[in-house]
Amino acid sequence: MNIGVDAAALGMSNAVTANSNDVNSGYWNPAGLIHLEDNQLSLMHASYFANIAQYDYAAFAMPIDDRSAWGFSLIRFGVDDILDTTQLIDSDGNIDYNRINLFSTADYGATFSYARSLQVPGWQYGVNAKIIRRIIGKFANSWGFGIDVGIQFERNDWKFGLMVRDITTTYNVWNIDEEKFQSIADAIPGENQELPESTEITLPKAQFGISRKFEFNYDYTLLSSINLNMQFAKTNDIISTDAVSIDPAFGFEFGYTDLVFLRAGVGNFQNIQQIDNSEKVGFQPNIGLGFKYKGIQIDYALTDIGDQSAALYSNVFSVKVDLGIFR
Repeated sequence: MNIGVDAAALGMSNAVTANSNDVNSGYWNPAGLIHLEDNQLSLMHASYFANIAQYDYAAFAMPIDDRSAWGFSLIRFGVDDILDTTQLIDSDGNIDYNRINLFSTADYGATFSYARSLQVPGWQYGVNAKIIRRIIGKFANSWGFGIDVGIQFERNDWKFGLMVRDITTTYNVWNIDEEKFQSIADAIPGENQELPESTEITLPKAQFGISRKFEFNYDYTLLSSINLNMQFAKTNDIISTDAVSIDPAFGFEFGYTDLVFLRAGVGNFQNIQQIDNSEKVGFQPNIGLGFKYKGIQIDYALTDIGDQSAALYSNVFSVKVDLGIFR
């Protein structure tokens, strides 16, 4: 749930909290759904770790009336066809490759979003209710639930946004197959002797964003934005204290006649410890390209150019469709 969705946003290093205004706002800031003029559908696919892991996303959103909107999205991040070698050796101590099975591990996130404009002009808020499902073959599975809250405010062409994720903390409760666990409990002496913790907790995080779009000669636009991504704990972020850690992100989108878009961004500023115990600041540069024609928008992003951060780069594709074009 932390990776991000939509190649357009990823090309801008996820700095879209303040200006997100389409179907993908259900992820970035549900308050942005209020800007929908018609039903929208969004799809995205990305591969990670040399195509070992697959990341997929689908979302739908529509306005309810001139003051409210709703949306639904589904995310899956999974690794399939993993070799299960726990039964490779039979009871006689012989290796039997026919005893190898395949299994998958996957995380699912289903989000229900609602947005509404406030009586105060320029203000809107949104709420997400998230259901989390995690599966590790037949070994273990879990269910979780969480809530996000977002607001947006616009004045004098400046846009501001605040998104608080997992505001109530998100709990995942695991169900572990004890019979399966016992089959590997003694595989390595002294290892895996106790069942793992059955409760997983995700602490709240916040993103604060500011953005503005500049227009030049009617045909050209430049959208610039900044995000401050905050965690309420001490991390490796470039700004880190015991109370809060802050990772800034900067994004830019150059547009021509609302048809072609060129994007760039930099974020994920981290203090990375080196082999000699020294530290360097890592960062993640991204670029992207988008085309929009008659309500259909296709976007591409390439993340982590030049391998400047600990994260791996990936090619990300997404498509967004205004369903009104089919009427």
